Amino acid sequence: MGTVFSLDLRSPAVSDAAVEHVVAWLHDVDATYSTYRPDSPISRLARGEIAEDDCTPEVRQVLARGRRLSVLTDHHFSLYADGTLDPSGLVKGWAIEAASDQLVAAGSTSHCLNGGGDVQCVGDADPGVRWRVGISDPHRPGELCAVVVGSGIAVATSGTAERGSHIRIPGSRDGPIGLASTTLIGRHLGDVDAYATAAFAMGTAARDWIESLDDVEAFAVTDGGGTWRSSGLDTDATGTLVVRPDRRARRVGWTPAHRLTSPCPTHRSESA
Repeated sequence: MGTVFSLDLRSPAVSDAAVEHVVAWLHDVDATYSTYRPDSPISRLARGEIAEDDCTPEVRQVLARGRRLSVLTDHHFSLYADGTLDPSGLVKGWAIEAASDQLVAAGSTSHCLNGGGDVQCVGDADPGVRWRVGISDPHRPGELCAVVVGSGIAVATSGTAERGSHIRIPGSRDGPIGLASTTLIGRHLGDVDAYATAAFAMGTAARDWIESLDDVEAFAVTDGGGTWRSSGLDTDATGTLVVRPDRRARRVGWTPAHRLTSPCPTHRSESA
C-alpha cells in the first residue's frame, strides 16, 4: 500500500504464530487492494479486466462499505481518484482495524497498530497509562502541534503535511479552503480514516459536520496556523487533548457544501 505498518504489542503477549498470521494477512491485503501493483484484483477491476462480481466476497464487502461511507459524507469521501477506482482511503484504515481485531481474538488486550500514521489502539499502553498519539504540525515538518491521549482509540489525520495539496474538491482542480489538516478520533479506524479525508475535503464546513457525528471528535489546523477542536475534546494542564468521558452522542443539522478525495495520514504514535 506504499507505506509502513508497525505493531506495538504490550502485555499479555500473544503467540509468535498469531503475529505472523496478522503480518501475512496484511501482505495479502496489499496484494489484493494495492493500486501500485498492476496484477492486484483492484488494479484489474479498475482497468475493466474483471467485474466486481468476479472479486472475492471480502472485496465486494469493502467496496460496499466505501460506497456507504461516500453517502454518509455526501460524497466528500470517494472510492475514486480522478475517475479511477482507488479504495486506498478506506482500505488502509479497514486493514489496520481488522488486524487489530485479529490480535484481540488471539488474546491481546493492549496494543497499537500504526499504518502510515493512522493508529488503532486497544486498551492502555501500560497499566494505568493511556496511549499518547502525536499529531504532526502541517506547517512545521517534523514537529508536533498536539498530542491526544486515550484508551482504545482510533486516530487518523488527513492534510498537507506529508504529500502537499493532493485532496481535491469534487468537480474542481482546487483543494479545500481553510484547513491544513484534520485529525479525527473515534473507536473504529475503518470509518475514522475515511471521515478524516471527508472532513478535510469539506474545508471550513467540516466543523459543523463533525459535530453531527456520534462518538467522533476532531482537532484541526487551519491554513493560517490556528486550531480548533470539536466539543467533545478538552485539554489538560499540559495542553494535551483528552476525549471528554461525559460527552454524548449528538445529532445537529448539517448542510453539505462540496465533495470528494484521497487520504493523507500525518501523525505518529507514542506511549508514555
